[in-house]
Amino acid sequence: MAITVVGSVAYDTIETPAGRRERCLGGAATYFSLSASFFTDVRVIAVVGEDFGKRQEAVFQARNIDTRGIEHTAGKSFFWEGSYLENINEAKTHNTELNVFAAFEPKIPEAYSDSEFLFLANIDPVLQRRVREAMPDVKLVAGDTMNYWIKDHRPALLEVLKGLDILLINDTETKMLAGNNNLVQAARAVMALGPKTLVVKHGEYGSTLFHGAKIFRAPALPLEEVIDPTGAGDSFAGGFFGYLAAQRELTPAAYRSAMFYGGVMGSFACERFGTERMQKLTRAEIDARFKLFRELTHLD
Repeated sequence: MAITVVGSVAYDTIETPAGRRERCLGGAATYFSLSASFFTDVRVIAVVGEDFGKRQEAVFQARNIDTRGIEHTAGKSFFWEGSYLENINEAKTHNTELNVFAAFEPKIPEAYSDSEFLFLANIDPVLQRRVREAMPDVKLVAGDTMNYWIKDHRPALLEVLKGLDILLINDTETKMLAGNNNLVQAARAVMALGPKTLVVKHGEYGSTLFHGAKIFRAPALPLEEVIDPTGAGDSFAGGFFGYLAAQRELTPAAYRSAMFYGGVMGSFACERFGTERMQKLTRAEIDARFKLFRELTHLD
């Protein structure tokens, strides 16, 4: 079962209490695809500039990720610079350069047309909607967004939500989108906008699944040291959606396990700068950490 993901492939300069890294490979589509590739086939739609070369391409190739949908164009790739010196759970943005991403018009390769799963990463909801409408036959559609789109592009975002099966956002975004500070009430209000399932991320405190009338809370693994949390949310999404795509049936139990695998992948992403940890990760390590997550929630 192949997932097509549309989003950003970028460079990040990151500073945390653990140090500083210049121009790490990053972007929502990058983290998502690396994470999901441990569970199923992944295809990427993005745009990069002339500064994206064979070394960066090799990161995707090493995980057998299909990059035919990554457009190469003149100019520089999307760049973000931020720090976590004041609060490891919240990035402080110092610089954002859209570069070639400013004119991004997603192009879907013909080879991607049989994808059964679609993930709309955190980009302009107008672009998310275009891709969704261009792939009407997918089995399951999930998406992400952020406070900027919720606040300043709400009408366009509401149109996207109508076409989503699953929405993954954090607790602050959930309450902002619903206009309600009670998480359960806010979740119900968001689901009434379209998504049948809502995954609310709580950072180091885990995540909550609202699936129909059911609520399920998954823990986060306590880490001794967080090196860089930049890609944790997108890696969570990749683990969650990648696991679902690999299942024969999308049962309630599958969704609960997907929450655990999302937490597993998000925790690994925090252990090194950028995608460094994801590049060296093995499936055996993933399954061992999944076992630890299960042990956190069982009395016996």
